[in-house]
Amino acid sequence: MAGPGVIALFDVDGTLTPARKEADDDMLSFLQELRKVVKVGIVGGSDLVKISEQLGKNTTTDYDYVFAENGLVAFKDGKQIGSQSLKTHIGDDQLKELINFVLHYIANLDIPIKRGTFVEFRTGMINVSPIGRNCSREERNAFEEYDKVHKVREKMVSVLKEKFAPLNLTYSIGGQISFDVFPNGWDKTYCLQFLDKDFPEIHFFGDKTYKGGNDYEIFSSPRTVGHSVTCPQDTKKACTELFLSSS
Repeated sequence: MAGPGVIALFDVDGTLTPARKEADDDMLSFLQELRKVVKVGIVGGSDLVKISEQLGKNTTTDYDYVFAENGLVAFKDGKQIGSQSLKTHIGDDQLKELINFVLHYIANLDIPIKRGTFVEFRTGMINVSPIGRNCSREERNAFEEYDKVHKVREKMVSVLKEKFAPLNLTYSIGGQISFDVFPNGWDKTYCLQFLDKDFPEIHFFGDKTYKGGNDYEIFSSPRTVGHSVTCPQDTKKACTELFLSSS
């Protein structure tokens, strides 16, 4: 399956790294070995700063393609090739109405703890965290377990979908503590427009590939060969079998 028309695209959290943690040296070395047989691309929902914290300060030059915020901020060979703005797309008035509603909802939400940074504004999306992104690692893990039982994020997304239906927004649950909000079509399939011309074979690896997860759309796209993985070790195993064992 290796060759010049093949690219392997990777989600970050849960796929290349444990959630919000840095990739270990073994994974970073593995990805560079993989680049010898296929092109390698990164596609994360986080902004470039957060992706670089996890994959290294030279992320945009260490990989063939880097797509931050689902590809709304796109790089090829270290050079930016695309950028899209949520503020420009839906306008400040509607954006303010959405954020105000989110903050009121969270203020009235009864969950065990709350910290800070409940809404993070990014270039092409907003990230909403009911517990707040300033929580500690232990608090993050505890909220994830709490959310599995009480469906805090799932219920909040359901309310927002109904309230803001005219805005045609997608709500994508990812990671442990938050979900992303962006216009329909601005999911991870957005990055494929930068690849279709050069890569007839696009493989995608992600852990949130179930419906409602932030890897679902690109995983199930007819333009990709989707691979569902459970952790970084599983990612390495799948890639070794696909690309390296026959190289």
